[in-house]
Formats: sequence, structure tokens, C-alpha cells
Amino acid sequence: MFSYWDVTIKLALGLLTIILQINLSGKSNLAPISALDQVQNYVLGAIVGGMIYSTSVTVLQYILVLLIWTILVLVLRFLTHHNRYVKGLIDGKPQLLIKNGELLVATALRNGMSANDLTFRLRTEGITDIRHVKRAVLEQNGQLTITQAGDDTIKYPMIVDGQVNVDALETSQHDRQWLDDQLAAKHYQVSDIYLATYTNHQLVLFPYQR
Repeated sequence: MFSYWDVTIKLALGLLTIILQINLSGKSNLAPISALDQVQNYVLGAIVGGMIYSTSVTVLQYILVLLIWTILVLVLRFLTHHNRYVKGLIDGKPQLLIKNGELLVATALRNGMSANDLTFRLRTEGITDIRHVKRAVLEQNGQLTITQAGDDTIKYPMIVDGQVNVDALETSQHDRQWLDDQLAAKHYQVSDIYLATYTNHQLVLFPYQR
């Protein structure tokens, strides 16, 4: 039998779950930044929308499903923040489309980037000649990050969440030994660094609080 009381309870629990996931993820809203954010939103919406009007699903069952999904999201977030292989599998990796004025056509096609879409995005940045592009990267959220030739102000994220960004390290024309030496000189290891950027030929470190 349909009950507005059950619907009200389920809606309230769904709202509380959304607020809880926002707070636990450290975000101010559920706007998707990564693939995990999008999946989280879709599944949570399906759970709430599919169960609040179902009379065969009890409030207890509804709570258990929300709890299971919240635990799964938290476990996946923990793994993506502490394991680069899991992060690459779930969130994907930035894809280099243009390198030193050379368009990597195979990479663009593999990521569903048409020539029309690419040229449109370049034009919106005021770029009409690909040869003037030093580096163009397709980010995980679909945005295109462009560095023009002669731009020395770009900050390459050498280390992100205690993990080395191999692509950025190669772009800076340095190797892992150089990075380890830089860290050792300041008594750090890679796992100690929240974020490290390379700009104006200098490595800037932002370690975790000790």
C-alpha cells in the first residue's frame, strides 16, 4: 500500500546521503569532476528515484542499499587517491594531443576528438596555427589545456597526491633520478608530497602537513 510517510522518510534519507557524500568527499557540491563523480551521481539518483515510490522496498532495505553504495564510493575514492593504477583505471589519464606543434592524430581519434572539435577549441583560445602549440592535453573531464610556444609560466604537476606524474616529468626534460635528488635535498620522499609543480625551471613543493 502506497504511503506518503514512507516516501517522505526515503526522500529525507536520500537527501542526508547526498549531504554525507558531499562532506566525506571534501567537495562543496556534487558537480562531476572525474568519472567516479559522474557514476556516483548517476547511481545515487537511480537508487533514490527507483526506490522511493516502490512499496516492495522497505525503509530498512533502502537504508542498507544507500549505506552499501556510500561505502563503495568511499573505498573507491581511497584507492584512487593512494594507488595510481586504480586512479588511471577509474578516472583515466590526461591525453597528449599536440606536442611541439605536432598533432597526434591517433591519440585524438582514440579519444573521440574530431578535427572540427579540436580546431574549434583551439580557436576559442585564439590559436589558428597548431605549429604554435607547444602542448595540448585532453584532461579527464574533457577540457583541453593548451600551452603555447614560449610560455614559460605553465606549472607542470610533477607530483600529485604522493604519486609521480611521469608525463609531466618527461615534458620538463628531467628524469626520476633528478626528481629524487631534488626531494632528498629537502629531506622528502615522493609519498610526502601533496603537490609538486615545475615552473620557471624550479621545483615547488607542497608537502603533507606533518
